[in-house]
Amino acid sequence: MVELARTPAALEVPATVGALGDIAAFVLRLAEGAALDKGAAYRIRLAVDELATNIVMHGYRGGDGRITVRGRSGPGGVRITIEDTAPAFDPVEGCLPPVPGLPPERRRVGGLGIHLALTSVDEFSYTRRDGRNISTLTVKAEGTDPCPPRP
Repeated sequence: MVELARTPAALEVPATVGALGDIAAFVLRLAEGAALDKGAAYRIRLAVDELATNIVMHGYRGGDGRITVRGRSGPGGVRITIEDTAPAFDPVEGCLPPVPGLPPERRRVGGLGIHLALTSVDEFSYTRRDGRNISTLTVKAEGTDPCPPRP
């Protein structure tokens, strides 16, 4: 179980490309509050950025919409929840792992970013409730760096 602060932080932004920087800054502040190492902070930022970008580009398709990002951080790590009212989309169902050995020009376009996002976090869940997509991502503080330095 990840030990997190009791009081969550929240950010609500328009679903625009211009708001992605605000979301990234919010996530990095939470990562800093949890004292995540650079690798873990990068992983949670990458995952949230990928999901938020997909909401903007594919969920709302440039139309009006809002994204709500809630977060908790503490000595155990960071947990981020992303909510939107775009059409239902479960990232796990949209996650297509790359086909080993397939040349880039023969690979299907799309799905790789979601794959990177979901494999970069320690825990992920999705639910659709009351017309909202709700994705929750967790990165733990210790021993989770997928690329530790070589001795």
